[in-house]
Amino acid sequence: MTLTGRAALLALAGALIVAVFGTGIALLAVNAVILLAIAGDLILAASLGQLQVSRSGDAKIHLGQPGTVTVTVVNPGRRRLRGVVRDGWRPSAGARPGRARIDLPAGSRARLTTTLTPQRRGDFTAGLVTIRSLGPLGLAGRQRSLPAPLTVRVLPPFLSRKHLPEKLARLRELDGQHKSMLRGQGSEFDSLRAYVLGDDVRSIDWRSSARRSDVVVRTWRPERDRRIVIVLDTGRTSAGRVGGIPRLDASMDAALLLAALATRAGDRVDLLAADRRVRARVVGAGRGAVLASFTSELALLEPDLVESDIALMTAAVLGIARQRCLVVLLTDLNPAAIEQGLLPHVHRLSSKHQVLLAAVADPRVAEMAAGRSDATAVYEAAAAVTAQAGRTHIGALLRRSGVEVVDAPPDRLPPALADAYLSLKAAGRL
Repeated sequence: MTLTGRAALLALAGALIVAVFGTGIALLAVNAVILLAIAGDLILAASLGQLQVSRSGDAKIHLGQPGTVTVTVVNPGRRRLRGVVRDGWRPSAGARPGRARIDLPAGSRARLTTTLTPQRRGDFTAGLVTIRSLGPLGLAGRQRSLPAPLTVRVLPPFLSRKHLPEKLARLRELDGQHKSMLRGQGSEFDSLRAYVLGDDVRSIDWRSSARRSDVVVRTWRPERDRRIVIVLDTGRTSAGRVGGIPRLDASMDAALLLAALATRAGDRVDLLAADRRVRARVVGAGRGAVLASFTSELALLEPDLVESDIALMTAAVLGIARQRCLVVLLTDLNPAAIEQGLLPHVHRLSSKHQVLLAAVADPRVAEMAAGRSDATAVYEAAAAVTAQAGRTHIGALLRRSGVEVVDAPPDRLPPALADAYLSLKAAGRL
């Protein structure tokens, strides 16, 4: 049994009547009327014993984007159901509205829509649907909570998608679909065209020129069907927040843009996420399913506060990449972690593959390095300059080991990583 605010108001009105008359008979009469009204409401309220509820709607929603879930209520009883329905979700699901009124005739069904705007990634399991059946007076009613199973997976937001058209335009230039033709060592032969001033003389096809009595050059296009292995470090350094978001989320965004671009370029893209163990693995997904597979796996990833095992990551990459490929490692450019973890193992990767390391830089450090307003700012600037020098030094060590390095703030990391990929592709270094 449940009582409503109307019952409280009725009790308050009864108390006023008792206060006016001030007799025991008035008290008994008022209480009798209130109890009879509540009992009548309970008796006349629709039974919830045979009620049926179910949920349907969006199974996948991008973080921060709205999705809809529909609750279907079936009333097979003989009485009209008047009351309130509460669709139960955890607070971070952002369910609106929390409650909805329902007026459902006997033998019919109703559909109630809940809008979810989740604030976290991962799987959200729906809670119970609570239904309150009220009597005609709205004083009291019956209440029951029923299960209606549904799981909604909240995917990474992929905010860097806005950069994809620009990168695809550059890719088309590399592919020779625009007038701009770029030659890279090891690129695939595309066609012949007349020589123009500024062309690389190494591209001249002397035999074809002799046959045509004109100077012609070979045009090239970047290799297709290359393999890219994206490795996400989910260790303790990925939990640090830069610009209000974890490093891991910024790395995910960069990985999704790179995967979308590389897939359109005709390359195969695989994914590994690891710290002390492999937490996600997408290998051999079809080109049409790469993004869907990546986002589904990335949705469940969370940083683990442990030191990453670089030897494990290296072994995992070498285990799936037998032939030369591009290995993109998304991690933090932390000098201590790199010197003790990555540098002792990087030669195993760089000797067989092209390695590209991408890291999230903190723009706040650059701001602190420029501060000179007071003594505190000067000390902060000194610390920031020391941190920048450490990152620069470790980047130089990695480059000497054959590793390309991209170090950019969260909003610039995805396009910077895409540009690095396109530059390697144009140079024929994949």
